Amino acid sequence: MNPQQLKKLLEQFRQGRLELDVVVQKLRQQAVGVLPFATVDFHREARQGFPEVIFCRGKSVEEVVEIARNLYHRHGRFLATHADEAVYRALSEHISVLEYNPRARCVYTPPPKPHPLGRERAAVLTAGTADVPVAEEAVVVLSLFGYPPLKIYDVGVAGLHRLDYHWKKVQAASVLIVVAGMEGALPSIVGGLVDKPIIAVPTSIGYGTQFQGISALLAMLNSCANNISVVNIDNGFGAGYSAALMIRQMIRLVQQNQEQPHG
Repeated sequence: MNPQQLKKLLEQFRQGRLELDVVVQKLRQQAVGVLPFATVDFHREARQGFPEVIFCRGKSVEEVVEIARNLYHRHGRFLATHADEAVYRALSEHISVLEYNPRARCVYTPPPKPHPLGRERAAVLTAGTADVPVAEEAVVVLSLFGYPPLKIYDVGVAGLHRLDYHWKKVQAASVLIVVAGMEGALPSIVGGLVDKPIIAVPTSIGYGTQFQGISALLAMLNSCANNISVVNIDNGFGAGYSAALMIRQMIRLVQQNQEQPHG
């Protein structure tokens, strides 16, 4: 149940069109969906503005399909991460309108029309092309919130002059997601040059002593730049979600300011 549906339900109760017991029952039904293998959180959209997201790894295709069907029935949309071609084909048999980004490993319902105040408020940077799959996961998440980002790929420290080529785009964004593997240096460099929040994403890309992303993670956590927050290794989803919530708050502040009377 989204905020608009909840307001409608409560208004019906206030007008005497629904009994209290009916309202309580409807709210209880909306809270969770109980499956043999999962308890689906139907209330998450009301709390956080986006439905529960399906993490496909470790689940069977049949389990993913059943969870997705329940989410789609209640919310009209869903996102499945770490999904492969088999998941996409299985879901397509039950939900006709789907999109699949194989590089991001995401299956999802089509994104909404971009919010006019949210478009390109975020920029997603990668150090190398090998980091793009993680970056694309963040791009999908931001797009599903209605905030499609700028994409600035392959601008790492091995050729830092490439970053200068895109610098106007970097400065135009309000939030930066910086994705890097190897030594994980790009977020620190960008962080020392801009006055905006950076969400750093270490990736598991690199040679032996990179330790599947641990070297990049530690480098980002130990950065001297003051404006960096770090998510887990390969967690493009978490970076995109956090950036989307930041942008949402920015938009709310803008709208509140516009609604206030000016003397």
